[in-house]
Amino acid sequence: MNGLIEVGFMPKELRTVFWKRNQVRLIDQRKLPFKLSYISCNSYRDVAFAIKNMAVRGAPAIGVAAAMGMALAAKSGKNKTVEKLMLELEKAKKVLASTRPTAINLYWALERVMKVAREAAKSGNVEHVISSVLEEAKKMADEDVEVNRAIGRQGSTIIKDGDTILTHCNAGSLATVGYGTALGVIRAAFEDGKSISVIATETRPKLQGARLTAFELKMMGVPFKLITDGMVGYVMQQGLVSKVVVGADRILARSGHIVNKIGTLTIAISAKHFGIPLYIAAPTSTIDFESRPEDVVIEFRDEDEVHYVGRTRITPKGVKTINPAFDMTPPELVTAVITEKGIYEPHRLMELYRSITSQ
Repeated sequence: MNGLIEVGFMPKELRTVFWKRNQVRLIDQRKLPFKLSYISCNSYRDVAFAIKNMAVRGAPAIGVAAAMGMALAAKSGKNKTVEKLMLELEKAKKVLASTRPTAINLYWALERVMKVAREAAKSGNVEHVISSVLEEAKKMADEDVEVNRAIGRQGSTIIKDGDTILTHCNAGSLATVGYGTALGVIRAAFEDGKSISVIATETRPKLQGARLTAFELKMMGVPFKLITDGMVGYVMQQGLVSKVVVGADRILARSGHIVNKIGTLTIAISAKHFGIPLYIAAPTSTIDFESRPEDVVIEFRDEDEVHYVGRTRITPKGVKTINPAFDMTPPELVTAVITEKGIYEPHRLMELYRSITSQ
């Protein structure tokens, strides 16, 4: 097996983030596809470290991990007053929010937990606050799986027999609590019995496509081929791609811009040139109904991620790099956004906001 995990012995359902015995358990995605191992987090700072270092990654998974980090913070305040516990939660929220600046699910999850904590704090009962925060975090994890299944059902309707779908980075079970967003659409279409295949990009510099998407597609049994990022234009020019389906880390409802893994913009430009529809698959928790493009902070990561593949340096000493983790795709390059509540063209996303707030 050359050190690789034997996929045939892997479970069909992966839970990326879960609560067990007063710990947050996370799949260490840095070690895939060579080893499936878990990290045990005993404090919110452990969770923050795991997010910052991409042991857990993917916008929905980060959000739920952060929510469970808040539950760990609450547990640590067991012998404090409600006032001191709330201060501890605010401190934990600040630390967790500082880990990844671009994905909005992180902030959405932290604020959702704090809203529950503030309401529970009115009781004056510390145990009630602790239990409320933990139950909300667990609820969010379960909701994530169901929301992704709903995204898959919506997205399957646009996939036809014989389609070859190009996807970028990893937006599968590993990027969520379970099932996936962009890979959830592919998975649902495959489960519906449609004859499909996938082209996955390797996704430099962290190789999420080569390491994680390839791992998941093989586990699901979906036929696929892996390409380097620079091959996208070629496969489109040769007529090998029917549709593009990718995830998102933030969707700007006011302008329709899509923030996703670096390289998405290049794919979108190529797809537009060759007349290939581009779909974004993401939950409504990824949609930012307030910000404008100039408000978004694009995360820049360590130069060494570009200098090295694994532990092997591929650049000469003294070379400088730039390493943005995300880019922004304008709405005119996007066919539609697939959510759990329906499929929307980018300019119609504020309609979704109005439908959510009217409920």
